[in-house]
Amino acid sequence: TMGVPRGEVTALIGPSGCGKSTLLRCVNRMNDLVSSVRTEGDIRMGGQSIYDKGVDVIELRKSIGMVFQKPNPFPMSIYENIAYPLRIDGVRDRTTLDEVVEVSLKSAGLWDEVKDRLDSSALRLSGGQQQRLCIGRAISGTPEILLLDEPCSALDPIATGRIEDLIQELKGTYTILIVTHNMQQAQRTSDYTAFMYLGRLVEYGPTQDIFVLPHLKETEDYVTGRFG
Repeated sequence: TMGVPRGEVTALIGPSGCGKSTLLRCVNRMNDLVSSVRTEGDIRMGGQSIYDKGVDVIELRKSIGMVFQKPNPFPMSIYENIAYPLRIDGVRDRTTLDEVVEVSLKSAGLWDEVKDRLDSSALRLSGGQQQRLCIGRAISGTPEILLLDEPCSALDPIATGRIEDLIQELKGTYTILIVTHNMQQAQRTSDYTAFMYLGRLVEYGPTQDIFVLPHLKETEDYVTGRFG
């Protein structure tokens, strides 16, 4: 059991195959799309189970933005990448779209770099810019939660630094869950850390405690690099 504090950054760490991404995809019920999925336990948002029969999964996913390991901008303009979530929700007013595009790109730290070429293809952006664009797209629908699945693993150190700075700017406005293999990144960006191993939550607590004063030897061995 772990409680994810609102407005904070929680990192999920652990060796490959331990269940980090699977857990992350439980939060927006993406695992429902797997035909063989079986669900036990519960996840609650605001006190309500996301697995209640009355939950509208589409509405649930609208409240949760997700950014994947590899940048995946749509093959359309920078503007339309950000506007897309609103368009599929029925928004057609150009003024509203313009405002959301600007605010989202500013929030993603990308506005100054692209404001003069919004009609250009998003595929022409650098990898780091594409990932920030994907973050901008994820927040354009005003979600409560952001899920980041190793968002920096395909990026160079400079682009990684910009994404990490962006995470710090976005926390407070959004509750952020980030999967990362990078121990230093978890220390730099998160307020809380969950260590997972073999599909189980081993230890969870404030990031400083997990890395400096872990309660369990398994956690200490992992964060100090003795295994994993």
